Amino acid sequence: MNQPRATTEFDIIRRYFSALTPSRDDVDVGIGDDAALLQVPRGMGLAVSIDTLVAGVHFFPDVSPESLGHKALAVNLSDLAAMGAEPAWATLALTLSQVDESWIAAFSQGFAALARRYGVQLVGGDTTLGPMSITVQIQGFVPTGEGLRRNGARVGDDIFVTGSLGEAALALSRLQRGLSELPDAGLLKARLERPQPRVEAGIALRGMASSAIDLSDGLLADLGHILESSGVGARLELEDIPLSRAVATALHAADDWSLAVAGGDDYELCFTLPAERRAQVSELARRLDLPMTRIGRIEETPGLRCFDAAGGQWMPTRYGYQHFSANG
Repeated sequence: MNQPRATTEFDIIRRYFSALTPSRDDVDVGIGDDAALLQVPRGMGLAVSIDTLVAGVHFFPDVSPESLGHKALAVNLSDLAAMGAEPAWATLALTLSQVDESWIAAFSQGFAALARRYGVQLVGGDTTLGPMSITVQIQGFVPTGEGLRRNGARVGDDIFVTGSLGEAALALSRLQRGLSELPDAGLLKARLERPQPRVEAGIALRGMASSAIDLSDGLLADLGHILESSGVGARLELEDIPLSRAVATALHAADDWSLAVAGGDDYELCFTLPAERRAQVSELARRLDLPMTRIGRIEETPGLRCFDAAGGQWMPTRYGYQHFSANG
């Protein structure tokens, strides 16, 4: 009696990934050869980023595979947004502890839905057996010389953030404590598991923002990268940081701003620009239907200083997530 043939990596690629995403005219060869052959348009620079998500570190083992597919691409799109780049291509390296075709199908659909939204074609990758991890590399285009960078902040610039902060960190805190049935749990969990990359905002900020970064590790840590790269300092007004009602309630109950400024996983943009461009930011926020909130200013004295509504300086106990550190 013939035994059913085991599913191979090539079966997985053919069934779930070969035709998963939109086809682009700038892809000469995509999935199915030793390497992809791609065309970079004349006058464009190529922006490239890569991120890895590891089970038990970046996501819970029981997370929805569709949400995980979305997030695996979203965190990379957020990096392109911070550079003002237009997404184009992606590669995916998927390491699985076992072959579960229903899981793979849901994962691929979550990935594909976001890829279609931004016109991203999956052009290659790898599928292996081992401890679960997901690595996505993404490539995008930005006009030569127009890419947003971390090193352009200048003394007197305003500091802005998109959206609101702290919701993903609050969701993670609740999940870790087993508090998943509260009234706003679904909304907060979506912010953790299905972040929305601010691609349109990043593209629109080209030629306007003096510097930008995406908020993956926490506001204090990521803004700190801008300050270090630019050789400047900053003053933050804590009461101006945009918070949802749930985050504001949790923050004030704990009397600790860390949830909003050091929690991480926000995937919003933090950017700086000259004060005379505030009206342009207001118009951009209206056009994109995306809040953009001024939270501080760039100063000459190095370092990052946080002040409360009474003008008192608040000293953080942590700055954000770091791999290989003692406290994560």
